[in-house]
Parts: sequence; C-alpha cells; structure tokens
Amino acid sequence: MTTRQKTIEPQKSVFPKVVTTLWLLFGGGFVAFILYVYAVNANFLNLFGELPNLRTLENPKSELASELYSADNKLLGKYFRENRSPVDYEDLPENLIQALTATEDIRFEDHSGIDAEAMARVGFSLLTGQNKGGGSTLTQQVAKNLFNTRSDELNNGLLNDVPGLRMLILKTKEWIMAIKLERNYTKREIMTMYLNTVDFGSNAFGIKVAAKTFFNKAPQDLKLEESAVLVGLLKAPTYYSPKFNPENSLRRRNVVLSQMVKYDFLEEEVYNQLKDKEIKLDYRVENQNIGLAPYFRTEASKFLLEWCRENGYDLYADGLKIYTTIDSRMQEYAEQAMEKHMEAQQKLFFDHWKNRNPWTDRTGKEIKGFAEQAIKRTPRYQKLYERFDGNEDSINYYLNKKIPMTIFTWNGEKQVEMSPMDSLKYYKHFLQTGFMAMEPQTGHIKAWVGGINYKHFKYDHVKQGARQPGSTFKPFLYTAAIENGYYPCYEVIDTKVCIPLPDGNMWCPNNSDNKFSGQKYTLRKALAESVNSISAFLVNKLGAETLVKTAKRMGISTPLDPNPSLALGVSDVTLYDMVGAYGTFVNGGTWVEPNYITRIEDKHGNVLKVFAPKTVEALSEETAYMMVHMLKAAAEPGGTAYYGLRHRNGLKNEIGGKTGTTQNYSDAWFMGITPDLVCGTWVGGEDRSIHFRSIALGQGNKLAMPIYGAFMQKVYSDPSLDVSKEPFPKPLAPLSVELDCARYNSGAMPIDSAQQDEFLQLPTEVDLDAEI
Repeated sequence: MTTRQKTIEPQKSVFPKVVTTLWLLFGGGFVAFILYVYAVNANFLNLFGELPNLRTLENPKSELASELYSADNKLLGKYFRENRSPVDYEDLPENLIQALTATEDIRFEDHSGIDAEAMARVGFSLLTGQNKGGGSTLTQQVAKNLFNTRSDELNNGLLNDVPGLRMLILKTKEWIMAIKLERNYTKREIMTMYLNTVDFGSNAFGIKVAAKTFFNKAPQDLKLEESAVLVGLLKAPTYYSPKFNPENSLRRRNVVLSQMVKYDFLEEEVYNQLKDKEIKLDYRVENQNIGLAPYFRTEASKFLLEWCRENGYDLYADGLKIYTTIDSRMQEYAEQAMEKHMEAQQKLFFDHWKNRNPWTDRTGKEIKGFAEQAIKRTPRYQKLYERFDGNEDSINYYLNKKIPMTIFTWNGEKQVEMSPMDSLKYYKHFLQTGFMAMEPQTGHIKAWVGGINYKHFKYDHVKQGARQPGSTFKPFLYTAAIENGYYPCYEVIDTKVCIPLPDGNMWCPNNSDNKFSGQKYTLRKALAESVNSISAFLVNKLGAETLVKTAKRMGISTPLDPNPSLALGVSDVTLYDMVGAYGTFVNGGTWVEPNYITRIEDKHGNVLKVFAPKTVEALSEETAYMMVHMLKAAAEPGGTAYYGLRHRNGLKNEIGGKTGTTQNYSDAWFMGITPDLVCGTWVGGEDRSIHFRSIALGQGNKLAMPIYGAFMQKVYSDPSLDVSKEPFPKPLAPLSVELDCARYNSGAMPIDSAQQDEFLQLPTEVDLDAEI
C-alpha cells in the first residue's frame, strides 16, 4: 500500500505586505496631505479661497483705535469700532507672559507655529471622546485674529460650503499662516501681536485696553493675580468675566495660577496665598459717554471724519494720534464749575415750578399740547408710528405705558418705572448750559462744556445750538460806534427812542426796569449797565446793516436780521462764534478762528497734518483796546458783573465782561475776557418757553456768570497753568482819545440830545419788549 506524502510548503512572511500597507496608508496619506496643503496655499482651481498675500503678511493690520490727546498730553478719548491700543513687548509684565504661556501654549518657544504634540492630543480626543484640550497655538490664534482667516472674503472657494470641509480648510489656512508668521517674526513679536489683538470682552481688544477696563492700570502695573484673571478671560470672555460672572472668573483665575505652578513659573506656597484672594476690580468700559470733554470729542469727530475721508484714512481703525488745544486741567475745572452751579440752579428751578409745568407762552400761561407735540419729534414716536401705521390709539398706549428705565438726576442715575411721555416731561424740566474758554492770541480752545450730561443730553450748546444773545451782542454795536467816530466818554441821554420799521410800526424798546432816567450816560457806563435806550440811539444813528457787517467781520456766522432790534441781540448766535468774536477785542483787533486740532499723526508717529487757524484783521488796535476798556466797566462798581466776580469769586485782576438776558429770561449769558482767556457761558431751557419767571433768578449775572467766576477762580489757583493776572496790554501807539471820562467837564463833549428829542414826538408806537 502506497502512501501519499504531504508536501509542506515553506510559510511566506506577511511583514512586507504590512509594511507596504502602512506605507500606502501613511506615506501616501502624508504625500496627499502635503499636496492638499499646497493646493490650499495656492487656492488650486479656486477650491479653497484666497490666503492673505505676502505684503499683507509683512504688514499685518488690525483695527487700532484713534486717540485724542489734550494740549498737556492727556488722553481725552478714543474713536473705535474695536477698542484696541497697541503696547510694546517691553511694557508687558513677566507674570503675564508666564501666565499666558502656561495656560495657552506651554511649548510656544519650541514649536514653529504648529504644536505636533497638541495636534496628537486633539486627534486622541476625537478618537476617544475625551477632551484633552485644544491644539491651537498662540501663533495660530494670531493668524486668525490678524488676518481674519474665517471671514467670508477669504473663504469663498468652491469647497468652502461643503459640510465638514469648511472647518478643515479654515484650520489648514491657519496652520499655513502660523508657519509663515514664525518665519517672518520673532517669538517676542508674535507674543506682542497676540496680546495686542485678542478679545478680552467688555469691548476691550488687546491687553492695554483690558488692563485699563478691568483694573484701571497700565499692563506693566498688573499684579500676578490680575494678570491671571485677564489670561483666564481668553477662554470665554463673557462666561469668565470678573464683572458679570465673578465666581467663574475666580475659579478660572486659580486654574491659570495652578498651571503656572505645574510648569514651575510659580511656587506652591505663593499659589496657596493667592487662590483665596478676592478679585478687586476698578471696572470702567471706555465709551463716548464718559471721560473729559465728551461734547468736544463728539464735535471733533465731525471734523476728523471729514478730514479722514478726504485723505484716505479710517478714523476708527487706523490708530491715528490727534492732538488738540484742550487743556485737561481747564476742562476739568470748567466741568466742575458747571456741575456745582447747575445742580444748585436745577434745585431752584424744580422748586420754582413745583406742581406746574414750566413750558409757558409770553403771557405766562402753560402751552397746551406742548409735550404731545414734542414727543412726535422723538425716535421712539417715529418707530411706533411705523409699527402701527400711524394708529394714534396704539401709539399713545405705548407712549403712556410705564417701563423700566434709567434716568439722570444730579445725585446720580436712578432706576425707575416711567412712561416715555412722563420721561419726556421730566427731562424738559432740566436747565441746559454751554461753556467755552479760548486763548485769544491763538484761537486755541482750552475748555468746552456742551451740556450738563452727555449720556442723557446729547445736544451740544457750544457749536451745535444757537440762541438769542441778548445784551452780550451789544459790544458789536458799540464797536461799530467807535469805528464811526464815537468814543467811550461820549454822552447820551437815557430816554425813550422809537425807530420806524418797514411795516409802518415803531420799535420802542424799554429798559430792563421799564424806566427812563433822563440822565446822561457815557457809552462806557451805558454798556456796563446795559441801558437799552442808549443801544437804540446808536443803532438808529448807525443803521442795522452796519451792525451786521461789524458782527460778521468779527466771526459771527449765523444769519443776522438787519433790524433795529438786532442791537439788543434778537438774532440767534452760537457760543462758539461769540467767544471767537470777543477774542478780537483782546487780540488787538485780529479775529482768530476758534480752533481745536493742532496736528494729526499716524500710528507710527509720522506727522500727517499740522493745522493753522484762519485770521482776519477785523478792527484797528485802538478800537479793540477801547472796547476792552469799555468791557472792563462791567466788573467795576455799578457794572452788572461787579459783585459776582469781585466779591463772590474774589477776582481782583483786570477783567472785562458782558451779561445778557433775553426776553422772558429764556437765555442767560455771560462773556468774560482777560489777557489770556476769553470765555462764554450760556444757560437756558432746552426750549425757549422753559425758563424762570423772574429776573432775580433768570438774569445772566445770576444764572450764567457764576460758572465763569468759579472757573476762573480755579484756573488762577492752579500755578501749573500760569495764566496771567496782569493788566490788558495797551497799544504801542498813543490813543487818539482820552479814556478817563472823569477828566471831561460836562460841556466838554457835545451831547446830541437835540437829535434825540425829535424821537419823543413820534406817532403811536408798538412796544415790542425787546431783549434786555
């Protein structure tokens, strides 16, 4: 029997197949990945969208806030969409760098933009479902922040909208940009870029703004635990906000500190001392409602936006440095003087109108339907009108429905429940104000207060608003008189003057006390005591057109009605123009346009523009000095400003001034001049129908002048300002007339009383009750 023998073949090794398979899987995959990365970098067939070009990489740009500086180099405010101001690496505290490195990217100094170990950790997390942390390096985050890699502009490729591919493409772009950043910049530069671009919440972009917002400090002054709080914010700015979620912030801060212990940046003993320490904030979000000179900053932005448009800059993103004429010390004194005075006057006003509405007509009767008409001009009414297609029942329901709101009071903001209609009535009770101080020789505006509270009352009463100036307009009339041969000691009788009007009526202004003394007044005394009859005499002699031309030459830009009543200030003017015009008197007859920007620099400190004001030789030096001499009489015994300035405020130096009060006390003014400063103050209601009912409360020397007096008192008390108390400088050439009226005999100068008498026997007049 034969047997079949089994042939045993030698076993073949499977190792080469495994190697081949692994090579195909990993090697081929690696090659495919490399090709994919190159394709993304080149945007092959427009599948992936563009990457920032090399020039953009060499000059990365993030939005930087433009900064507005005072003349004494204090930051007044910023203009921004994202509130970001850069800081240099040398200004970053070591504890901040260590906290950030330990928490966000411990291998930052070792990798080249992509952390392989962190990427492997992410891969493991995806496979196991265990969260072991993110894989983004600080450099990748810089790429995302600087180049906006996730914007639609850079992700408009054909594959970007394919589900699952968009995020892969985004991350790939960030890897590529991170590597390029590492090749072009040092680690210090990248660290600085990161801290200058990252979002800390509360509209704080970058470490400089974040340190200011949360702790009111510069970055270099941050304590260790404060740096840890800010680094902790980066994970989730709202959830870990020390302002809005303090418990979460405290836990996150301690995580950051523990990471510093883990990587030997911090000793365990120090950590144990800090972990239970309370977070102490000095929280203040920068915005246009707070800080010095908010009305000025808004007005300046109008000019700056126009300049930027004309010169190719973005005010809100290019990090411009704008230098102004405002003196932060004077601005602070002006705001303090305003607040103290207006708070007291507002209390008087509330008491004065207790249980009554202050909007009244010329007869003192309440204006019916005033609030109902006023609310129709508000944005709230317009929105309701559109929402309900003009249905008044529905509109009125919501206008009278109480809702929670925050209202302004002089004791701070108050939370109340109030209807929009009641809110409007409440705010209409408030007196408003404007104040401006200017250096007459340069036109530099040193202080600008546009209202009582910018957050709640946005309307600017320096340049935006125009009101009747009353007797503060009279110096332009007296200037015209001086130019036409009159002089300070010229005498005029205080008697009624009636001037025919084109419509056949007569204009016969009264004095403020409705009396005429029949006494002789020098022009200087008449201006000091603001005698209306003397102004009527002058405007009749000179003509209203002459007055208009004089005022326009001195910088008044608003329309002026060439009517005799213009002599008493019936045409609206701005405080801005009035201060500029009065500066002409002090500046030897040269009008200098009020100005507030001196230069603009780019973010690197290169000067882009230096500004010079416009000037006009408006008056002769002699005329200007004679007007200064006449205005000084207001602060001498018998003048309307004497008691307030000399006794209440203790001002002993030479001061010129003019008070003004308009009809029904709707507007109270004071204009003050010294050799170094010209100031103007206006006080009144938002509407002309809102005012005090008595001259004792509503006149210019009671309602407006105290702000000027308190301001000057503070200015003179500050030796760092070096504001002169010297007399006004005299012209170099001798004067052609004598200014000491006491040296004239009563008959030495001819009195034009005969010409005045002809006006006493005129037809029946219409008493227009002109301004005081």
